[in-house]
Amino acid sequence: MSDESKNLKLPLDGWHRKKGARIVPFAGYQMPIQYEGIMAEHLWTREQAGLFDVSHMGQLQLTGEGAAEALEKIVPGDISALKPGKMRYSLLLAEDGGVLDDMIITNTGKNLYIVVNGAVKHDDIAFMRAHLPGDITLDHMESAALLALQGPKAAEALARIGVEPVQDGWPVPGDLFFMEAGPFLWNGVPLGVSRSGYTGEDGFEISVPAEHVNALADALAEQDEVKPIGLGARDSLRMEAGLPLYGHDLDPGVDPVEGNASFAISKARREEGGFHGSERILKALADGPARKLVGFSIDGKMPVREGAPIYDSDDEVGRVTSGGFGPSVGAPIAMGYVESSLTGEGTILEAEVRGRRVPMTVTKMPFIPHRYHRRGKAK
Repeated sequence: MSDESKNLKLPLDGWHRKKGARIVPFAGYQMPIQYEGIMAEHLWTREQAGLFDVSHMGQLQLTGEGAAEALEKIVPGDISALKPGKMRYSLLLAEDGGVLDDMIITNTGKNLYIVVNGAVKHDDIAFMRAHLPGDITLDHMESAALLALQGPKAAEALARIGVEPVQDGWPVPGDLFFMEAGPFLWNGVPLGVSRSGYTGEDGFEISVPAEHVNALADALAEQDEVKPIGLGARDSLRMEAGLPLYGHDLDPGVDPVEGNASFAISKARREEGGFHGSERILKALADGPARKLVGFSIDGKMPVREGAPIYDSDDEVGRVTSGGFGPSVGAPIAMGYVESSLTGEGTILEAEVRGRRVPMTVTKMPFIPHRYHRRGKAK
């Protein structure tokens, strides 16, 4: 039995293969890593609009009175203050404050819609069911697919295929701002559309019943601005955007402060605590962590990959967690953990790659500016 055959197929599996995708195992699924090539797909997304199949992600719904307050016991965000149609990045925390996953939480007005990482979604579901009250219903939306349309021309491409509001007077997708979401219709098919994504570009994520995802993907791919994009470019795009990948840059051995994700700890939660690991996390906020996730620019052309040890002279001071070539940056980039005393911008360290020392400079992230469609931002 091949490695590929041991993994589940996405609803769009045949579609990807017809488009010439190279398929690899990832997060328990057979997934497209590239079509034309990672460099070309990366740059296309930065300049036009890329269509990503992220149906391996876990789509969950939490329903029941007090669901937001119950969720706040295991995440550090102020979920009960989240207004309908608004979204928030948050973290699922173990009892000791370690990061079990990162997630996006949306208040739909009817329930909480949560997107979690594909590789750990079943673990997340089991953990949440064990730690939420019995009267809160957790539904795993296994019959839904998820597409991401990312890039500066995503809005015009999505508008052209005729996605409509569910009732007169409601906004169209192009009226949404970053981290806003709503219900829409496409040819009578219900869609959940959010202005969000994981590339640093403007764009949308679209939840669609799996039986309609082929037709929707066809309609989008027919637009001149849109090309299918694989996992390879998704990874290089998110690295340039300074966005962590769970299981690499974040894991249960890391707390949110170490993981450069303190922004996910809402002001109200910092004051009141009461979430998993709050004592440890609030202490780290007050005193500073012993180590922290930072970005690195690389001197030269040799990529520095995950797992490479980081040195300050002869002392090993950390480890690279993500690394590769940044096509838009035009040079290798990396992310990794180092001792807090060495996290200042401009600090020069070295990574060991195949027995050689490669100079690296601590650099502010993101590596390229985010281009989200934010409310109040000048056009």
